[in-house]
Amino acid sequence: MAADRSFQLSEETDAERLDRALASLLPEISRTRIQRLIKDGGVHVDGVVATKVSQPVEGGQTISLQIPEDEPPPLPRPEPIPLEILYEDERLVVIDKAAGLVVHPGAGHLDGTLVSALMHRYGESLSDLGGPERPGLVHRLDKGTSGVLVVARDNDAHEVLSRQFAERTVEKEYDAFVYGTPRDRAGIIERAIGRDRSDRTKISTDTDRPRDAVSRWQRHEDFPGFSWLRVRTHTGRMHQVRAHLTAIHHPCVGDTKYAGLQWKGVPDRQIRDAVRKFPRAGLHARRLCIDHPGSGERLELTAPLPADLEELLSLLREFRDRS
Repeated sequence: MAADRSFQLSEETDAERLDRALASLLPEISRTRIQRLIKDGGVHVDGVVATKVSQPVEGGQTISLQIPEDEPPPLPRPEPIPLEILYEDERLVVIDKAAGLVVHPGAGHLDGTLVSALMHRYGESLSDLGGPERPGLVHRLDKGTSGVLVVARDNDAHEVLSRQFAERTVEKEYDAFVYGTPRDRAGIIERAIGRDRSDRTKISTDTDRPRDAVSRWQRHEDFPGFSWLRVRTHTGRMHQVRAHLTAIHHPCVGDTKYAGLQWKGVPDRQIRDAVRKFPRAGLHARRLCIDHPGSGERLELTAPLPADLEELLSLLREFRDRS
């Protein structure tokens, strides 16, 4: 069944795009889904079918639409995907996640995920508190981010680990290869972030729903026009490191969402080509410290730089040596 919704725009409403007007009226629905409803003919303005997402609307008009019920997503299935195990016992497992591996199923990524790999390796020996789509998952990393990720193998371990993340007793440190060299040797970024006002796929400080976020960084190694930073996060917001580094004007190499075309400003042709072609954000979750959910022992898990970042590092060092 579909849900019928109708709204009359306030007389004070300035002329704006139909999809943006609906996004403000229906914040629980993504802009992408709203645009799809419009394109499918499911939205009417003053009784007339809307044909364009950019159609202007203004105060006094009535917008009506039918919102189909979501179909339950298909459940993940086990797949024999190789995993790099850093630590495992009967309570938890710690993975060195490869860049490009999606953590859990979602739109466009139903198969080939970390969840499928975990199901194949551990079967039913995973916590189920996250639901059937996310067995064992306590936290996540972006598709393009490599590095340390912890998985719970029973519900008690899941609850203990989740509490540690919520109480911010987990230590998380990232390697970040960024454009430019910060003036200071180290610093702290305390800037609230949330969905960007103009691009809902991005996280930024320009947001209507700010949430506190704290990151500490230090310069680990410098190169002409670039730096290798170590970043510790004290909160665990979506895209936090990427958004915070962008906010201080040092976005990650390869991060097309946040760095844009910054590679165009690199004067050296070889390095310019390397960073232009780098296929992901130069970000790696190198270190994670947690208290073991059974023994309480403090565990420190580290993941070495993956091959693609090692290759980038070698190029940057060669560039520095010949500069």
